[in-house]
Amino acid sequence: MTFRVKLSPSAIRDAETAYLWLKEQDREFADTWFQGFREAIISLEQLPARCPLAPESRHLEKDVRQLLYRKSKRTVYRILFGISDTEVNVYRIRHSAQQTLTEEDFDV
Repeated sequence: MTFRVKLSPSAIRDAETAYLWLKEQDREFADTWFQGFREAIISLEQLPARCPLAPESRHLEKDVRQLLYRKSKRTVYRILFGISDTEVNVYRIRHSAQQTLTEEDFDV
């Protein structure tokens, strides 16, 4: 089964912020990172339940899963999402060094 992947406004902002920060450091790396990030998001169309529950799930009434996207040791991002019958809803994109989110941080 193929799922439809939707990004929340917060997830889009998170991805843009990450890209712009990486671009300040190294434009070529940022472009490569973004291409891989897009591929990681697209991979959620197939078998999204392969990804484990995120730590945030313990505090929410919904299951929130995470897909780790790594381009180097320092650039590990958590793609936080939920699964419905036919859709994957990407809620947030977080660097792995950032604190876990609270319920108020989600567009759930």
